[in-house]
Amino acid sequence: MNSTKAIIMLLSIFLFSSCKAQEDVHSKTSTKNKAHWISLFNGKDLEGWIVKIKGHPLGDNYKNTFRVVNGMLQVNYDEYDDFNNAFGHLFYKKPFSSYRLKLEYRFLEKQVKGGQGWAERNSGIMIHSQAPETMGLNQDFPVSVEVQLLGGIKKGVSRPTANVCTPGTHIVMHDTLIKKHCINSSSETYYGNQWVAVEVLVIKDSIISHYVNGKEVLSYAKPQIGGDYNTLKSQEGQLLTEGYISLQSESHPIEFKKIELLEIEPDN
Repeated sequence: MNSTKAIIMLLSIFLFSSCKAQEDVHSKTSTKNKAHWISLFNGKDLEGWIVKIKGHPLGDNYKNTFRVVNGMLQVNYDEYDDFNNAFGHLFYKKPFSSYRLKLEYRFLEKQVKGGQGWAERNSGIMIHSQAPETMGLNQDFPVSVEVQLLGGIKKGVSRPTANVCTPGTHIVMHDTLIKKHCINSSSETYYGNQWVAVEVLVIKDSIISHYVNGKEVLSYAKPQIGGDYNTLKSQEGQLLTEGYISLQSESHPIEFKKIELLEIEPDN
Protein backbone atom coordinates (compact mmCIF):
# COMPACT_ATOMS: atom_id res chain seq x y z
CA MET A 1 0.00 0.00 0.00
CA ASN A 2 1.47 3.36 -0.98
CA SER A 3 1.49 6.39 1.34
CA THR A 4 -1.36 8.17 -0.49
CA LYS A 5 -3.72 5.20 -0.09
CA ALA A 6 -2.74 4.87 3.57
CA ILE A 7 -3.52 8.52 4.24
CA ILE A 8 -6.91 8.23 2.49
CA MET A 9 -7.76 5.12 4.50
CA LEU A 10 -6.80 6.78 7.79
CA LEU A 11 -8.89 9.87 6.93
CA SER A 12 -11.86 7.65 6.07
CA ILE A 13 -11.59 5.80 9.39
CA PHE A 14 -11.30 9.10 11.28
CA LEU A 15 -14.35 10.63 9.53
CA PHE A 16 -16.42 7.49 10.08
CA SER A 17 -15.50 7.39 13.77
CA SER A 18 -16.23 11.10 14.20
CA CYS A 19 -19.65 10.83 12.53
CA LYS A 20 -20.48 7.72 14.55
CA ALA A 21 -19.56 9.52 17.79
CA GLN A 22 -21.77 12.47 16.86
CA GLU A 23 -24.65 10.11 16.05
CA ASP A 24 -24.21 8.38 19.41
CA VAL A 25 -24.25 11.71 21.26
CA HIS A 26 -27.34 12.85 19.34
CA SER A 27 -29.04 9.54 20.04
CA LYS A 28 -28.31 9.75 23.76
CA THR A 29 -29.42 13.37 23.91
CA SER A 30 -32.66 12.60 22.08
CA THR A 31 -33.36 9.66 24.37
CA LYS A 32 -32.62 11.77 27.43
CA ASN A 33 -34.92 14.57 26.27
CA LYS A 34 -37.72 12.13 25.48
CA ALA A 35 -37.33 10.55 28.90
CA HIS A 36 -38.00 13.91 30.56
CA TRP A 37 -41.45 14.27 29.01
CA ILE A 38 -44.14 13.05 31.37
CA SER A 39 -47.79 12.27 30.63
CA LEU A 40 -50.08 14.21 32.96
CA PHE A 41 -53.09 12.18 31.78
CA ASN A 42 -53.01 8.37 31.79
CA GLY A 43 -55.87 7.89 29.32
CA LYS A 44 -57.85 5.75 31.79
CA ASP A 45 -59.07 7.90 34.67
CA LEU A 46 -58.56 11.22 36.49
CA GLU A 47 -55.73 10.00 38.68
CA GLY A 48 -53.43 12.89 39.56
CA TRP A 49 -56.11 15.54 38.95
CA ILE A 50 -58.25 17.57 41.39
CA VAL A 51 -61.73 18.92 40.57
CA LYS A 52 -63.03 22.31 41.73
CA ILE A 53 -66.43 23.45 40.46
CA LYS A 54 -68.07 26.70 41.56
CA GLY A 55 -70.60 26.16 44.34
CA HIS A 56 -69.25 22.72 45.19
CA PRO A 57 -66.51 21.58 47.56
CA LEU A 58 -63.04 20.67 46.38
CA GLY A 59 -63.00 17.20 44.86
CA ASP A 60 -66.74 17.08 44.04
CA ASN A 61 -66.97 16.21 40.33
CA TYR A 62 -70.47 17.65 40.03
CA LYS A 63 -72.65 15.75 37.55
CA ASN A 64 -69.60 13.90 36.23
CA THR A 65 -68.43 17.05 34.42
CA PHE A 66 -64.86 15.80 33.98
CA ARG A 67 -64.56 12.23 32.74
CA VAL A 68 -62.54 9.89 30.56
CA VAL A 69 -64.23 8.61 27.38
CA ASN A 70 -62.45 6.34 24.90
CA GLY A 71 -59.04 7.43 26.19
CA MET A 72 -59.86 11.15 26.00
CA LEU A 73 -60.20 13.58 28.91
CA GLN A 74 -63.61 15.08 28.37
CA VAL A 75 -65.60 18.01 29.72
CA ASN A 76 -69.24 16.95 29.32
CA TYR A 77 -72.62 18.37 30.35
CA ASP A 78 -75.03 15.60 29.40
CA GLU A 79 -76.18 15.33 33.05
CA TYR A 80 -76.87 19.09 33.35
CA ASP A 81 -80.32 20.65 33.01
CA ASP A 82 -78.76 24.12 33.03
CA PHE A 83 -75.16 25.32 33.35
CA ASN A 84 -76.10 27.88 36.01
CA ASN A 85 -72.61 29.44 36.02
CA ALA A 86 -71.02 26.26 37.40
CA PHE A 87 -67.57 27.20 36.11
CA GLY A 88 -65.15 24.38 36.79
CA HIS A 89 -61.44 23.60 36.72
CA LEU A 90 -59.54 20.34 36.74
CA PHE A 91 -56.15 20.89 38.40
CA TYR A 92 -53.07 18.75 38.03
CA LYS A 93 -51.93 17.68 41.50
CA LYS A 94 -48.65 19.65 41.72
CA PRO A 95 -47.33 23.08 40.68
CA PHE A 96 -44.67 23.73 38.05
CA SER A 97 -42.35 26.64 37.35
CA SER A 98 -40.46 26.25 34.04
CA TYR A 99 -41.72 23.81 31.46
CA ARG A 100 -43.17 23.01 28.07
CA LEU A 101 -46.77 21.84 28.14
CA LYS A 102 -48.43 20.33 25.09
CA LEU A 103 -51.84 18.87 24.38
CA GLU A 104 -54.47 18.50 21.69
CA TYR A 105 -58.07 19.61 22.02
CA ARG A 106 -61.30 19.72 20.07
CA PHE A 107 -64.76 21.11 20.74
CA LEU A 108 -67.77 18.78 20.70
CA GLU A 109 -71.50 19.08 20.06
CA LYS A 110 -73.43 22.09 21.31
CA GLN A 111 -73.07 24.39 24.30
CA VAL A 112 -75.13 23.40 27.34
CA LYS A 113 -78.30 25.37 28.11
CA GLY A 114 -77.59 28.37 30.32
CA GLY A 115 -74.03 28.92 29.12
CA GLN A 116 -72.92 32.51 28.48
CA GLY A 117 -72.83 33.65 24.85
CA TRP A 118 -69.10 34.43 25.08
CA ALA A 119 -68.45 30.89 26.34
CA GLU A 120 -69.63 29.14 23.17
CA ARG A 121 -66.72 27.06 21.80
CA ASN A 122 -64.59 28.55 24.58
CA SER A 123 -62.36 26.81 27.12
CA GLY A 124 -58.85 27.25 28.47
CA ILE A 125 -55.66 26.05 30.07
CA MET A 126 -54.87 27.89 33.29
CA ILE A 127 -51.17 28.25 34.14
CA HIS A 128 -49.31 29.75 37.12
CA SER A 129 -52.59 29.26 38.96
CA GLN A 130 -53.33 29.55 42.65
CA ALA A 131 -53.66 26.19 44.45
CA PRO A 132 -57.12 24.60 44.12
CA GLU A 133 -57.56 24.35 47.89
CA THR A 134 -57.20 28.14 48.21
CA MET A 135 -60.20 28.87 45.96
CA GLY A 136 -63.42 30.09 47.52
CA LEU A 137 -66.53 27.91 47.35
CA ASN A 138 -68.22 30.29 44.87
CA GLN A 139 -65.12 31.56 43.07
CA ASP A 140 -65.55 31.57 39.28
CA PHE A 141 -61.91 31.33 38.19
CA PRO A 142 -58.57 30.78 39.91
CA VAL A 143 -56.11 33.67 39.99
CA SER A 144 -53.98 32.57 37.04
CA VAL A 145 -52.98 33.21 33.45
CA GLU A 146 -55.28 31.58 30.91
CA VAL A 147 -54.27 30.14 27.55
CA GLN A 148 -57.70 30.70 26.05
CA LEU A 149 -58.93 28.04 23.62
CA LEU A 150 -61.53 29.17 21.08
CA GLY A 151 -63.24 27.62 18.09
CA GLY A 152 -64.67 29.38 15.07
CA ILE A 153 -68.44 29.89 15.13
CA LYS A 154 -69.31 31.67 11.90
CA LYS A 155 -67.43 30.98 8.68
CA GLY A 156 -65.33 33.93 7.61
CA VAL A 157 -65.33 35.53 11.07
CA SER A 158 -61.89 35.41 12.68
CA ARG A 159 -61.71 33.80 16.12
CA PRO A 160 -58.08 32.93 16.93
CA THR A 161 -57.12 30.42 19.59
CA ALA A 162 -54.33 30.23 22.21
CA ASN A 163 -55.08 33.81 23.25
CA VAL A 164 -54.15 35.07 26.71
CA CYS A 165 -56.69 36.07 29.37
CA THR A 166 -55.84 37.27 32.86
CA PRO A 167 -58.26 36.39 35.68
CA GLY A 168 -56.81 38.21 38.69
CA THR A 169 -53.54 38.93 36.89
CA HIS A 170 -51.71 41.30 34.56
CA ILE A 171 -48.92 40.62 32.03
CA VAL A 172 -46.20 42.63 30.30
CA MET A 173 -45.87 42.91 26.51
CA HIS A 174 -43.26 45.05 24.77
CA ASP A 175 -42.25 46.51 28.17
CA THR A 176 -45.81 47.69 28.82
CA LEU A 177 -48.05 46.46 31.65
CA ILE A 178 -51.19 45.07 30.02
CA LYS A 179 -54.39 45.35 32.07
CA LYS A 180 -56.78 44.38 29.28
CA HIS A 181 -58.42 41.07 30.19
CA CYS A 182 -57.82 39.20 26.90
CA ILE A 183 -55.31 39.62 24.07
CA ASN A 184 -55.74 37.73 20.81
CA SER A 185 -53.01 35.59 19.30
CA SER A 186 -52.05 35.52 15.62
CA SER A 187 -53.41 32.00 15.10
CA GLU A 188 -55.81 30.84 12.43
CA THR A 189 -59.47 30.15 13.17
CA TYR A 190 -60.40 26.48 13.63
CA TYR A 191 -63.93 25.31 12.92
CA GLY A 192 -65.83 22.10 13.59
CA ASN A 193 -64.47 19.26 15.70
CA GLN A 194 -60.94 19.11 14.29
CA TRP A 195 -58.05 18.45 16.68
CA VAL A 196 -55.81 21.45 17.39
CA ALA A 197 -52.31 21.06 18.90
CA VAL A 198 -51.32 23.69 21.49
CA GLU A 199 -47.99 24.07 23.27
CA VAL A 200 -47.06 26.54 26.00
CA LEU A 201 -43.48 27.45 26.92
CA VAL A 202 -43.21 28.81 30.46
CA ILE A 203 -39.96 30.04 32.03
CA LYS A 204 -40.88 31.25 35.52
CA ASP A 205 -41.93 34.92 35.18
CA SER A 206 -39.47 35.76 32.39
CA ILE A 207 -41.27 34.49 29.27
CA ILE A 208 -44.45 32.68 28.30
CA SER A 209 -45.05 31.75 24.65
CA HIS A 210 -48.04 30.07 22.98
CA TYR A 211 -47.80 27.79 19.94
CA VAL A 212 -50.56 26.40 17.70
CA ASN A 213 -49.79 23.47 15.43
CA GLY A 214 -46.08 24.19 15.86
CA LYS A 215 -46.22 27.94 15.13
CA GLU A 216 -45.59 30.64 17.75
CA VAL A 217 -48.68 32.87 17.97
CA LEU A 218 -48.18 34.93 21.15
CA SER A 219 -45.52 35.83 23.70
CA TYR A 220 -45.46 37.88 26.92
CA ALA A 221 -43.68 38.15 30.28
CA LYS A 222 -43.89 39.09 33.98
CA PRO A 223 -47.29 37.60 34.90
CA GLN A 224 -48.35 39.19 38.17
CA ILE A 225 -51.28 39.37 40.56
CA GLY A 226 -53.75 42.20 39.93
CA GLY A 227 -56.95 43.30 38.21
CA ASP A 228 -60.44 41.79 38.04
CA TYR A 229 -61.23 38.45 39.69
CA ASN A 230 -58.32 39.03 42.06
CA THR A 231 -59.04 37.27 45.34
CA LEU A 232 -55.47 37.78 46.57
CA LYS A 233 -55.53 41.56 47.12
CA SER A 234 -52.76 41.46 49.70
CA GLN A 235 -50.40 40.10 47.03
CA GLU A 236 -51.15 42.74 44.38
CA GLY A 237 -48.20 43.17 41.99
CA GLN A 238 -46.43 39.97 43.05
CA LEU A 239 -44.75 38.24 40.12
CA LEU A 240 -45.88 34.67 39.44
CA THR A 241 -42.92 32.32 39.08
CA GLU A 242 -44.82 29.05 39.46
CA GLY A 243 -48.29 27.64 39.91
CA TYR A 244 -50.78 24.95 39.08
CA ILE A 245 -52.05 23.89 35.66
CA SER A 246 -55.79 23.35 35.15
CA LEU A 247 -58.27 22.70 32.35
CA GLN A 248 -61.48 24.70 32.19
CA SER A 249 -65.17 23.88 32.18
CA GLU A 250 -67.00 26.92 30.79
CA SER A 251 -70.23 25.37 29.35
CA HIS A 252 -69.11 24.04 25.95
CA PRO A 253 -68.17 20.33 25.69
CA ILE A 254 -64.51 19.76 24.86
CA GLU A 255 -62.04 16.91 24.99
CA PHE A 256 -58.28 16.71 25.41
CA LYS A 257 -55.60 14.15 24.60
CA LYS A 258 -51.81 13.75 24.67
CA ILE A 259 -51.36 16.01 27.71
CA GLU A 260 -47.60 16.01 28.27
CA LEU A 261 -45.08 18.14 30.14
CA LEU A 262 -41.31 18.62 29.97
CA GLU A 263 -39.75 20.39 32.95
CA ILE A 264 -36.94 22.83 32.09
CA GLU A 265 -33.94 23.99 34.07
CA PRO A 266 -33.80 27.72 33.22
CA ASP A 267 -30.48 29.52 32.83
CA ASN A 268 -29.58 31.56 35.91
